[in-house]
Amino acid sequence: MSINKTYAVFGLGRYGRAVAEELVNSGAEVIAVDKDQNNVNNAIETIPVCKCADITEPEAIKKLGISTVDVVIIAMASNLESSVLAVTLCKEAGVKTVIVKCSNEMHQKILSRVGADKVIIPEKESGIRLARQLLTAGFSEMIELSNEVSMVELNVRDEWVGKNLIELSLRKKYSINVVAIKHGDSISTAVDPALPLEKGMELIVIANKLKLKKLK
Repeated sequence: MSINKTYAVFGLGRYGRAVAEELVNSGAEVIAVDKDQNNVNNAIETIPVCKCADITEPEAIKKLGISTVDVVIIAMASNLESSVLAVTLCKEAGVKTVIVKCSNEMHQKILSRVGADKVIIPEKESGIRLARQLLTAGFSEMIELSNEVSMVELNVRDEWVGKNLIELSLRKKYSINVVAIKHGDSISTAVDPALPLEKGMELIVIANKLKLKKLK
């Protein structure tokens, strides 16, 4: 997601609040909404724009100015009816991207049919992510760019320490492209192939999934 876009988060439970706070911390413009005033009061310190409103009401959507928001995240998985109404009202208001959290695959199908652009089952996605991490030992994170290509954070191995990318010849050996180097909280996209690698560094690479198996 881009910080240049505007976001609305409906539902300030643990999941919705975490999403809203992360967006705010990244510098994005966010409006957070919950119909429970206590949830709003608890979140106001970390999310500057918090409103108490029932987002299943057309008038509330209008007053909140949701029609001007680029992305709406609906985080009310326990209430399918409210999620369906919220998706419908957001789409009617002209919101381009509506992302919804839900609790099971049946709800996922229903929400997709009423217009949600993306439906997330957090528990399922967390399980899939864990399984992939177990199957790709040595990778701290993997993002699928397509069915064939992934972006991976690859830990610098002990035998690589002190050597540079030219010496390691990773592109030739494994057909991977190093696009950035991460060291602590610092990430550099200006990759110097002559820079000796240090212990604790991570290489952010793009590679074919089949080729990645060679690195395991």
